[in-house]
Amino acid sequence: MSGSEGAREPLGPGLGASALGVGLGRRRRRRWLGGGAGVVGLLVVGTGVAGWVVYAKLDGNITPDEAAAAELARYAKERPTALVKDAQNVLLIGSDSRAGDGNSAYGRDSGTERSDTTILLHLSAGRQSATAVSIPRDLMVDVPACRRPDGSRSAPRFAMFNYSFQTGGSACTIRTVEKLTDIRIDHHVVVDFHGFKKMVDALDGVEVCLKEPISDKAARLRLPAGRVTLDGEQALGYVRARKSLGDGSDTDRMDRQQRFLGALVNKAQSNDVLLNPVKLYPVLDAATSALTTDPDLASLRGLYELVRGLRDIPTEQVRFLTVPRESYVNDANRDQLVEPAAKKLFERLRTDAPVAVTGRTPGEEGEPERSAKPGNSASSESPDHDKYTSPSPSEPSFEGNTAGDHTCA
Repeated sequence: MSGSEGAREPLGPGLGASALGVGLGRRRRRRWLGGGAGVVGLLVVGTGVAGWVVYAKLDGNITPDEAAAAELARYAKERPTALVKDAQNVLLIGSDSRAGDGNSAYGRDSGTERSDTTILLHLSAGRQSATAVSIPRDLMVDVPACRRPDGSRSAPRFAMFNYSFQTGGSACTIRTVEKLTDIRIDHHVVVDFHGFKKMVDALDGVEVCLKEPISDKAARLRLPAGRVTLDGEQALGYVRARKSLGDGSDTDRMDRQQRFLGALVNKAQSNDVLLNPVKLYPVLDAATSALTTDPDLASLRGLYELVRGLRDIPTEQVRFLTVPRESYVNDANRDQLVEPAAKKLFERLRTDAPVAVTGRTPGEEGEPERSAKPGNSASSESPDHDKYTSPSPSEPSFEGNTAGDHTCA
């Protein structure tokens, strides 16, 4: 059920896809995929039959998530209504599945999987900005009744967010997010460990800047301090590591993932990639073969239609943040939403209002001071506060960063 190249089996009944959302930073760049699709189009026109073969291969790489579409159709009447024409909300889902090509190296395949990374990507109407919101896997939420892999139905349950993916795949995760946020999910994308590595390698690596050396046996990661260009294997370890980086929390890991995606956006937007067919083809091949998407996106045309207006978005307007949360009142190792901050964030996304991100300033509207739970303090790798433009006093702001903040600036 993976979106990887080596696991293209039919999806389970009513479940939907299951695969790793970290690699989706490729969708956010100043030129975005629109430029890439245009180059592919020129290749097709200019090279005749060979070009059509290339197009057909890329087009056929993407796995359509028919099972999730069917399951979501069962609940069409209870799903939120989109409020703003042309604004789009895309759920980027990842999993810790060890099934599929190259994934067994990360542990034993237990036959179950959970959402390792989940990001709600909001694309504004007119494509003036993009906002990516991480949803913690330990967030306590109401998970609706969902269809399991064996066709049976689970009962509604108050549980950790990643329970939804483990129970009912992408369809259950989408319904859980919609119930949590009241935001209509227009599209979804899933990708696995192997697909993420392929995309990073196709870009010849992504540069990060490390304040201290990293030695993490569990993540198979040994890196020196300073500027380091990570290959696919190293990048996967970097975004997944917990024990040896920061304070060891999932909070710190999400912050690191967001910064890595920002660096990936900056690398992918390079004209050296987008305008060079020799470099562009392996990027598109790796990206498309790593994806399982809703049927509407499961083609080059579908992806192009979604992102063609994104080519002019400045990287400073591609924002990354985590939903406001704090320690769950009944378990310090779990999270709960901070209100009214989370409600304000969801309302702004739902109505396509601007979302301002700032460095952490306790007590600001929209980002109350967090509790003392490990992982709720600012990471040593956090961006400097003065890199962000202060929002107007009447607007809430949220802790985050933008793709314009270079990790090695």
